[in-house]
Amino acid sequence: MAADLQAKYSKLAQEYSKLRAQNQVLKKAVVDEQANSNSLKEELKQREQCLRKAEQEMDSLNFRNQQLAKRVELLQEELLTSEAKGKKSKNKGDSPSQPSFQTQSVFDEDLQKKIQENERLHIQFYEADELHRQQEAQLRARLQQLENDAEQHQTVVDNLTSKYVDTIEKLQSDKARLEIKAQTLEREAKECRLRTEECQQQLRKYQTELSSQLKHNSSVIQEKVPFNDTKYNDYNSLNVPPHNRRHQLKARDAAGQAVSFVQDLVSALLNFHSYTEQRVHIYPLDSSIESISPLNQKFSQYLHENAAYVRPLEDGLLQLHQSITEDTVTVLETVSKLQDFSKSFSTYTSFLQKILPYQLKSLEEECDVPLCTVSLNSKNRELQNDLKALTAVFEKLQNYISLLALPSVRSDAMPQSSSSAVFTQLAACLHGLHDTTKELSKHYSQKVTLEQELPTVTQKLRTTNECLLSSLASLTNSTGKIATFFSNNLDFFASSAGYGPRGGAGSLNPLQAESMLSNKKKASAYILAVRRTRPETVPYTEALSNRRILTSSTESREGLMQQVQQSQEKIARLEQEKEHWLLEAQLARVRLEKESQRIAELEAQLSAALGGDSVTTSSQTAFLTPECTDPETEEKTGREVSHSTSVVGMLTTTPTNEIVGDEESREHLIKTHYMTRVAELTTQLQMSDSKAVHFHAECRALAKRLTIAEKSRETLTEEGKQANQNITRLQDELSTTKRSYEDQLSMMSDHLCSMNETLSKQREEIDTLKLGNKGNSKKNKGR
Repeated sequence: MAADLQAKYSKLAQEYSKLRAQNQVLKKAVVDEQANSNSLKEELKQREQCLRKAEQEMDSLNFRNQQLAKRVELLQEELLTSEAKGKKSKNKGDSPSQPSFQTQSVFDEDLQKKIQENERLHIQFYEADELHRQQEAQLRARLQQLENDAEQHQTVVDNLTSKYVDTIEKLQSDKARLEIKAQTLEREAKECRLRTEECQQQLRKYQTELSSQLKHNSSVIQEKVPFNDTKYNDYNSLNVPPHNRRHQLKARDAAGQAVSFVQDLVSALLNFHSYTEQRVHIYPLDSSIESISPLNQKFSQYLHENAAYVRPLEDGLLQLHQSITEDTVTVLETVSKLQDFSKSFSTYTSFLQKILPYQLKSLEEECDVPLCTVSLNSKNRELQNDLKALTAVFEKLQNYISLLALPSVRSDAMPQSSSSAVFTQLAACLHGLHDTTKELSKHYSQKVTLEQELPTVTQKLRTTNECLLSSLASLTNSTGKIATFFSNNLDFFASSAGYGPRGGAGSLNPLQAESMLSNKKKASAYILAVRRTRPETVPYTEALSNRRILTSSTESREGLMQQVQQSQEKIARLEQEKEHWLLEAQLARVRLEKESQRIAELEAQLSAALGGDSVTTSSQTAFLTPECTDPETEEKTGREVSHSTSVVGMLTTTPTNEIVGDEESREHLIKTHYMTRVAELTTQLQMSDSKAVHFHAECRALAKRLTIAEKSRETLTEEGKQANQNITRLQDELSTTKRSYEDQLSMMSDHLCSMNETLSKQREEIDTLKLGNKGNSKKNKGR
C-alpha cells in the first residue's frame, strides 16, 4: 500500500514538473511574442518616421522643383529677350553675337541638366513612394497577423494558467491528502512493527518451549518406546487410522449437490432424446402422412429406449449419495457404489455411440431435401461435428469415471498420487462438455431460424423445434452448473481425506475401514458413558471485563501484599475469637450438665434422708424431673448448634453416660480444637501463598508491559521529532528554492527589458544615421 502511494506521489510530482516546465516554456513564448510585437511596433514607428521624412523630402523637392520651374521660365524669358535683341542686332557684326550664343548654349545645357535631374528625381520619388506603400501594407498585414497571434497566444496562456492553477491546487490538495494518508500509514506501520516484535518475542518463547518439549518427548520416546511402528510398512499397515467426521459431512454435502445437478442433466437429456425422436417423425417426412425412411425408423426406435439408459445415471448417483453417511468412510477404495455409477455411465456412453451414425445419416437426409438451402446445409454439417464432439466428450468422461471407480475393486489399481491428476482432467472434460453443448445449442438455434423461413414448415415442426431448443438450453445450463461445481470442489476431491496409515504411506483398505468404524462406535459409546455436565463457567464478556479491570489496575505489589496481610490478620483474629467463644460455650455446657447431675444426686439424697410423705415426694419428683430434663434438651440443642456451626462442636460432643473428669474433657476439647485450627491455618497459608505468587507474576507482567510501552513511546517520540525536523528542512529547502527561482526570473525579466531598450535605442540611432547619410548623399548629388 505504501509503495503504491509512493509511486502515485512520484507520478504526480513528475506530471507537476512537466506541467511546470511547459508553463515556463509557454511563458517564454508569450514573452518572445510580446517582444516581437513590441519590435514590430517600433519598426512600424520607424517606418512612419521614414514616411514622414520622405514626405518632407518630397515637399522640399516639390518646392525645389517649383523654384527650378520659375527659374526655367525666367531663363526662357531671358532667352526670348536675348533672341529678340539678337535679331535687332543682327546687322551689327558677328563679334557681339558670338558671346551671346555661347551664353545661350550654357543656359541650354544647364536647363537640360536640370530637366534630366528633375525627371530622375520624379522617378526616384515615385519608386520610393510605391515601395513605401508596399512595405507599409506588408507591415500592417504582418502587424495585424501578429496582433491576432498575440491575442490567440494570450487566450491560450490564460486558459493554460487557469488550467494549471486548478491542476496545481488539485495537486496540492492531493499532496496534503497523501501526506495525511502517509502519516496514518506510517503510524499503522509503527504499530505493525510493535506487533511483529511482540509476536516475534512470543514466537521465540514458544520455540524455546516447543524445543524443550521436543527434547523431553524425544527422550521419553527413546527411553519408553520399544520400536517405531511407522518406520516399516508392514507394521504401519496394522495401525488403525482415525475417523474424519468433517470430511464425511463435506463428502455427503458434495454428493447431495451432485445428485441435484445430475437430476437436471438427466431430465435435459431425456427431453433432448424425446424431442429428437418427435422431430424424426415430423421432418423431413411427416409419419402421419407418409412413411419415413427405414433409417429414421431404426433411429426413432433407439431413441424411444433412451430412458432405460439415462435413468440409471440418476439412480446410481442417488445410491452413491445414500451410501455416504457420517458413520462411513468415503475414499476411492471404499466407495463401491461408484463402480455401479461408472457402469451406468458406460452404458449410456455406448448408447450415444450406437445412435451417433443414425443421427449423422438423419442430418444427411435433411440435407438431401430439395428445399434445403446452402446455409442450412452448412448448419447441418456443423451439427454433425457437434454431435461427434459430444459423443467424444462423453467417452472421455466415461474413461475418467472408470479410472476413479477402479480402486474400489482393486486397491492397488491406481496410485493415490494419480487421483488428483484424474480429478483435474475430469474437471477440464466437464468444461469441455459445457462448451460442446453451448456450441450445439447455438448451431441448432441458427438452424431453426433458417428452417422458419422455409415455406413447407408446419406448426408441429415449429413447436418441436422450440421444445428442442429449450431442452438444449437446460442441458447447457446443467452442464455449466456441473462444471462450475466440480471446479469449485476440485481441491476437496483431489486432496487426501486423511485416512490411511500413519506417515501418509499406503492407502486405506476395507478391513481398516471396518476396524476404524468399530473403534469410532466404541469411542462414541465410551464418551457418552463418561460425559458429565460441566460446571458453570464465567461468561466470556465478563472474563474480558475482569481481565481489563485487572490489567488496568495501577496498584503495586507492595500495596496488594499489605492488603492481603491485613485481610489475613483480620480473618485470623476473627477466627480466634469465634473459636474462643465456641470453646467457652462448650465448656459452659459441660459444666451445666455436671451441675445438673450433681443437683439431681443431691435432691435424691435429700429425699431419701428426709423420708417424707408420698405426696411431697411425688411433687418434688415432678418438680425435679423438668430440671433433670432441661439439661438434656439443652445438650441436644447445643449439639445441633455445634454441629451446624463448627466441626469442633461435633468432635467435642460426648455422650451423657460417659463419666470423665473436667480436666480430661477440657484437654480433649482443646486438643481437637487446635488440631482442626492448625489444619485450617495450613490450608489458608497455602491459599495465601498461591495468591501471593499469582499477584507477584501479574505485577512482573505489568512491569514488563510498562517498560515495553515506555520504550515504544520513546521510539515514537524520537521518530516524531525526526519527522518534524525533516518536514521543517523540506519546507526551508522549498522556500529557498522558490525564492531563488523568483529572484532569477525577476533578474532575467529586468535584463530582457534593459536589452530591449538598448536594442530599440541602437535601432533608432542606426535609422537616424541612415537618414543622415541619405540626406548628405542627396545634398552631394544636388551640388
